[in-house]
Amino acid sequence: MKNIPTTALCRHENEAIWYREQNLVEDLLGKRSFTDVLFEQILGHRPNQNEVVLADAVLVMLMDHGLTPSAIAARLTYMSSPENIQAGVAAGLLGVGSQFIGTMEDCGRILADLRGAPDLQIAAQKTASLYRTERRSLPGFGHHLHKPDDPRAKSLIELARVMQIAGANVTALLALSDAVDAAVGRHITINATGAAAAVLGDLGVPIAAMRGFAVISRAAGLVAHLVEESKKPSGRFIWELVDREIPYVAETPLKKEIKS
Repeated sequence: MKNIPTTALCRHENEAIWYREQNLVEDLLGKRSFTDVLFEQILGHRPNQNEVVLADAVLVMLMDHGLTPSAIAARLTYMSSPENIQAGVAAGLLGVGSQFIGTMEDCGRILADLRGAPDLQIAAQKTASLYRTERRSLPGFGHHLHKPDDPRAKSLIELARVMQIAGANVTALLALSDAVDAAVGRHITINATGAAAAVLGDLGVPIAAMRGFAVISRAAGLVAHLVEESKKPSGRFIWELVDREIPYVAETPLKKEIKS
């Protein structure tokens, strides 16, 4: 007999809908928060109150960072398709990647490697030196605006300590921070996604799911941007600005090689 695919997330009957083993109407509505339920749906177990507070803090922290590429993409798409708010949100969410917002996934992998090293301090120094030598940006570190420290990262890490959830991932992140400062010769801030990677890791979120938390959070922020766009449009201004400020310049034709 062939193995039949199954799901443990949701089921429905004529008179009830179930999220895992919880009755949607009787057990969840008005009794448990969105963050509480999404945590259990994604990770498979109900979080305690401290875990809910910390997961909620991560979601709030990542919701909106201003007119970033994801918000701009959402607004421009909404300008083209105002009848489909989901199109604008989807366009913005496609920007949750390895350069913006989703860098926590890459940072999470680095922290996992550090956690598994025989000597955390030595491993952190090697990692910092490698990125420094190769002149690569280290995921989870640095910010063009927040200096010397990113207040969001400091607050989230402190909250993780207060909630008694800060563990091996936060320890690895702080060890890497010290190693980065030593390698660079000056203080480099831990940014919001670096702190989020460490905290989500200590909450038990798999690395492959970390970016998903950014997607959930940023979706709410993008909806807010599009509600504002419907009242105070900026999409056409952005379009006209780009059209005006980026001129057309013909490329110089390549010279053909003369064969002897």
